[in-house]
Amino acid sequence: MSTGPGADSAPAPTPTTPVPPPVSPPVPPPVSPSVSRKSSMFSSLKIRNYRLFFAGQVVSNIGTWMQRIAQDWLVLSLTGSATAVGVTTALQFLPMLLFGLYGGVLVDRLPRRRTLLVTQTSMAVTGIALAVLTLSGHVQVWHVYLAAFAAGLATVVDNPARQSFVSEMVGPDQLQNAVSLNSANFQSARLVGPAVAGLMITGVGTGWAFLFNGLSFVAPVAGLLLMRARELHVVERAPRGKGQLREGLHYVAGRPDLIWTIVLVGFIGTFGFNFPVYLSAFANDVFHAGAGSYSLFNTLMAVGSLAGALLAARRGTARMRILIAAAVAFGAMEIVAATAPSLWLFALLMAPIGMFGMTVNVTANTSIQMGTDPAMRGRVMALYMMVFLGGSPIGAPIAGWITDSYGVRAGLAVGGAIAAAAAVTIGVLLARVGNLRLSVGWNRGHPQVRFVPRERQEELAAVA
Repeated sequence: MSTGPGADSAPAPTPTTPVPPPVSPPVPPPVSPSVSRKSSMFSSLKIRNYRLFFAGQVVSNIGTWMQRIAQDWLVLSLTGSATAVGVTTALQFLPMLLFGLYGGVLVDRLPRRRTLLVTQTSMAVTGIALAVLTLSGHVQVWHVYLAAFAAGLATVVDNPARQSFVSEMVGPDQLQNAVSLNSANFQSARLVGPAVAGLMITGVGTGWAFLFNGLSFVAPVAGLLLMRARELHVVERAPRGKGQLREGLHYVAGRPDLIWTIVLVGFIGTFGFNFPVYLSAFANDVFHAGAGSYSLFNTLMAVGSLAGALLAARRGTARMRILIAAAVAFGAMEIVAATAPSLWLFALLMAPIGMFGMTVNVTANTSIQMGTDPAMRGRVMALYMMVFLGGSPIGAPIAGWITDSYGVRAGLAVGGAIAAAAAVTIGVLLARVGNLRLSVGWNRGHPQVRFVPRERQEELAAVA
């Protein structure tokens, strides 16, 4: 956990080293070093409640990815417009933008296990309804828009509830590991879901993919019902009262390490993660391929994302310098992919894009959860998810418009450039807030680049 901007890169103070006054309110203590050992990569799965949760999410996440692929391809088939795909994505995340903060307030008040039972069931109903419309041959594009918006309403509460519920299942010592494994779970399903969806779309149609997604929610609901309530870590819920939303915003505003991390993922989520628009247009318009190529792009991106999530679980710590570096690399790789001349080169570039994108996601998610007071976690995670996912209603239509007007290569390049520029700018700001300077040197014969406090920089120069 980073206790302040760039604090992860600074050396630990010794009894003879004066400690500078804190620039932000105190945060929870760092995670025990034990969580960073390689042997701890899957340690949170030893907890029964988390195993049930993890297993249920495997099935549900496969269905979710199948529906995403089928939904994008159905809209593109019905309209022939990348903008329409962007509108669908925007409608799915618009509720998070409009109501995300209120969802966090509810999550801090309500029992999270019961809340998840309601949200997971409602998303199952949405998937089954869209399957019935599609299989009966009566589906229209506005039906898909409505289903996307309804699913988005459920995620307003479901996302912060799931993020916050992890700490109740595993406790603070295993939180970093469990968050990383959740991401690995999601990306593992991303390997299977798009591939199965591509086969299902070309073989029997999109309706069956929607039906599988609706039925897949049986697994997480069963897992929640089978959990042992006595083994959950007790978290004090916020009582009903006025000003709780404002209280959460003030809490984040007073923490530079939280606010700038959220701003960074906001830029990346809004302009860099519009892959439903970009990948479908590359498959259909640039390389003139079918749904199989679209699924291939998503699958290879999932390979990289899975690698990024597992590396985060092995790393065990969330460092600000890793977040900034991964964000810069993510944007740069998108610019490179925008110029790829062939389908196979473009497809291969999806793996590093997925790895760096997932590194950004996991590092930011973990640092925010581990640096937040448990009583505030629902509201802070709601703000995080609102900014990260809620930016899609703004970014997806813009990406679709640029794609339709100037070509998908221009759209992907612009998104990558904005993500990289935001990372560099925020990295400089965080370094200044934390009174840090860039240190370039050698460590045991290897080049080392890191941020150190200005006082420490002067000491290093004197030694040199």
